[in-house]
This record gives sequence, C-alpha cells and structure tokens, in this order.
Amino acid sequence: MRSIAAIAVISVAAASEAADSVRTGEAAYGDWRSDAPGVRRLITPGDLPPPYATPSAANPSLRVQRPAGALPKAPPGFSVDLFASGLDLPRVIRTAPNGDVFVSESGAGRVLVFHGDGANRSAVLSHVFAASLPRVYGIAFYPPGADPRWLYVATEAEVRRFPYRSGDVAASGPAEIIVPHLPANGGHWTRDLAFSGDGKTMFVSVGSATNDADSLKAIASRFVGIDEERDRADVLAFEPDGGGKRIFAAGLRNCSGMAVEPGSGALWCVVNERDGLGDNLPPDYATPIVEGAFYGWPWFYIGSHEDPRHAGQRPDLAGRVQVPDILFQPHSAPLGITFYEGGTLPADYKGDAFVAFHGSWNRAKRTGYKVVRLLMKDGKPTGVTEDFLTGFAAGDAGVWGRPVGVAFTKNDALLVTDDEGGSIWRVTWRGSP
Repeated sequence: MRSIAAIAVISVAAASEAADSVRTGEAAYGDWRSDAPGVRRLITPGDLPPPYATPSAANPSLRVQRPAGALPKAPPGFSVDLFASGLDLPRVIRTAPNGDVFVSESGAGRVLVFHGDGANRSAVLSHVFAASLPRVYGIAFYPPGADPRWLYVATEAEVRRFPYRSGDVAASGPAEIIVPHLPANGGHWTRDLAFSGDGKTMFVSVGSATNDADSLKAIASRFVGIDEERDRADVLAFEPDGGGKRIFAAGLRNCSGMAVEPGSGALWCVVNERDGLGDNLPPDYATPIVEGAFYGWPWFYIGSHEDPRHAGQRPDLAGRVQVPDILFQPHSAPLGITFYEGGTLPADYKGDAFVAFHGSWNRAKRTGYKVVRLLMKDGKPTGVTEDFLTGFAAGDAGVWGRPVGVAFTKNDALLVTDDEGGSIWRVTWRGSP
C-alpha cells in the first residue's frame, strides 16, 4: 500500500521536474477560466482544505448552443474536427482491433459502430450493432487481443455478450446474459467493463447508491450486505462466463471509467468522490487499483482523512485506506480513461493516460468540462495533470459540451464523446506549428 509519505515524495519529484510550469497548492485549484491546453497542476494529500471551508454549492450547468465555428481547444500541433454528431447521450467509446469504433449511445439504449475512423478522408459509416439496451454504458472485446469473438456490453442491471467477428457492424446472434443481477436500485447507474490482459478476469465497476451512505442502513450494508449499498462502491470481478463473483476492490464511490494499462497490465479507475464537504473537497482521482484494497468510502477519503459526517464510526479502518496516485480538482467528475501506446504523437506522450472530465454541478465556480493528460515517468504516475482539450464552457452559466469517453483510433487520433452536444470529437496530431 502506498503511503501518504510516498505520495509526497513522488509529488515533490514531479514538481521539481516541471519547476514553475506546474501549479501547486492553492494555485492548483481554479475554474474553467484558468483552463488552457498545456496548463499543468499537481494536487497532493497535503493540499486538502478542512471540511466545510466553503459552503457546498448547487450550481448545475445549463446547456447552450455551440457558438458558430467554435471548436474545442487542443495544444499546438493538434487539429480538432467533428467525427460524428446528432447522437443521443454518447458515452463509452472503444476501438476494435480492426479499427472500427464502438460507442454506447446511452440515451437511445443502443451500441453504434462506426466502420472506419475517417483517416485519409475515407468515409465513416455508422451502424446499429445492438439495441434495446437500457442505460447501456460499458463496452469490452473478448478475448483481449487481435481476434475477439465476443462484444460484452453493460447496462445498469446486467452484463451481456454478443457474438462478434472482426468487421461485424451488427450482432450476428442474440445476446447472452452473463451477469443477470447487478445492483440497480438508484444512484450511480454507469457500469464500465474491462478484461485483464490474460483474459481470465472481467471487471465491472458499480458506483454507490447514495452520496455518502447517508442512512444507517446504507452504512450497515457496506459490510453486512443487507440493502441499498450491497455490492456497490466496488469493482467486482468475474470469470468471463459470469461465474466466480468477488469484490476486487472496495470503497470506490463511483469508479465510472476503467482501463487496463498496456505496459503493466494494471487496472486503472477514475473515481468521482462525494459531495457536500465544500468546493475543494475531496479530490476526484485516478489510480491503479490494488486487489483487495479499501479506498475509504464512506468513512474516509484520500487516505485517513475522516468524513465528519461519519466521525468515530469506523476508527479501525483508518490505517487500511489506500491512497490514490493522481488527485484531480474536486467535482471535476472524471468519466473515461484511456492510455496512449502509439507512435504518431510526440515521444513524450507515449504511455501517458487521458481522462475526460464531465464537469461540476455542485461547485460555486464551474470546473471540469475538459480532457486532461496524466503525465507518467518510467511507467509510473507523477501526479501531474496537463490540460489537453478545453473550451467547452461558454461562460459562468452555460456549457455546450461535456466530455465522457476517450479512445485512440488505430491511426492515433483521440476520439472524445460529448454527451451534452451529442457529438464525438477527433483530435489529430499534425506536427509542430
């Protein structure tokens, strides 16, 4: 288990490497006005304010029309264009081994496949791979590798799989229900999917039903499993046929996005933390998940910081809380994560991760609404984040886009789903300006 002291050592090293280019301490916090491609931030466990340092705000974003000609902003050398539009809540996006792009269209309850990725101005045709999938979200190919035979799909209550062969643009047979009973009693409904590199384990993320286990019943259910929080705020693990269910890691309030890191094979989560403790508490985060670890929810956050709403309830757990590796500004709402392993982008991008921030609804000054890059060094997270794709906010009141899913095409373009605008954006490296 990585301690707060170990995290601090990493943080100091990262800060010294980037010198004055990294915003640290209070300067690492801000709002949409301070976002721009290339801006770097580092938040450490030592930077956390006390609970209730500011009031908890209700500040939902209003949808506004995208201004004519407006595009998301990327770093110099990258171009941005519209890959697809007119979609109904596009969320998770995955690239098949053959280059086709699969998207969960959650609002329509279907999975779309885009045949081709538009490289070299070739046509991109969309097809409905499968429909009648209420609140569809997670997508994964099985077995992992070059020749998958199944497409796994997660809805709020089930995991199903469809027969799949490379190039299929519609399911060739009916769905088989692999996991028939996921918790579906309100609260967080997004269920992401991932497979271990060896294909032996299927991971399913299940967010909490409540914000911070608000009732005594919810608290009790974390360990005795009697009602609303049973099998929730966890990453569950199964065999590929749905058997062998177990809790892989616990105390993760809402691991809304998962990815397996190509080099290490580690399972990563991006996690939405709890609300109600103020504008700048507690941080959302990304981290490789340690099997059997406990990440704090609802009693603690970011190590042994006790949630005052549960003060004194579980002192025995304080020393068991795993500290996440990369902290994000609170209420950013990270939803999707992917790793870059191609050869087209600048060399220092290789091995880095990209995370989509859906954006805040409960912060006085709006934050998120962007894609950030997680800087790695020698395959290890430095804790530093860098703004990569910004510009979705139209002002203090409204936004025209909210990033959700991220995936690289076979030609190393980054695709970003935007459920507010019903779009998919493509970011392509064109070379130094």
